[in-house]
Amino acid sequence: MTQPNSIKVRKQSRLLQLSWDDCFAELSFEFLRVHSPSAEVRGHGQGNEVLQVGKQEVDLLSLQPVGHYGVQLSFNDGHDSGIYSWDYLRHLADNHASLWQQYLQRLQQAGASREAGSLIFKQL
Repeated sequence: MTQPNSIKVRKQSRLLQLSWDDCFAELSFEFLRVHSPSAEVRGHGQGNEVLQVGKQEVDLLSLQPVGHYGVQLSFNDGHDSGIYSWDYLRHLADNHASLWQQYLQRLQQAGASREAGSLIFKQL
């Protein structure tokens, strides 16, 4: 996959704007944070994902290039270990609607919230 033609950080609206020749996407900081490619979020294999809660107000602190491969995003909650490859960013752009709905469903099933301070309570 090729690097986007344009990447713009919109701090006030909390969006990362990406454009390729055939695609334009606006991905919220929250969406990017909860879909981080890091092991902390993805776990170590299918079914080991860690549900991210309380990330509605997360801010993007920095975006650093990683060679010709992608970018590393740093968030104000201390998370900065995910490297977003160009392929992965395009995947997020192309599948935004379905990925977001899946995330919201997982939150609901867990009894969790997007709001800061949210905790997951499971019945024993």
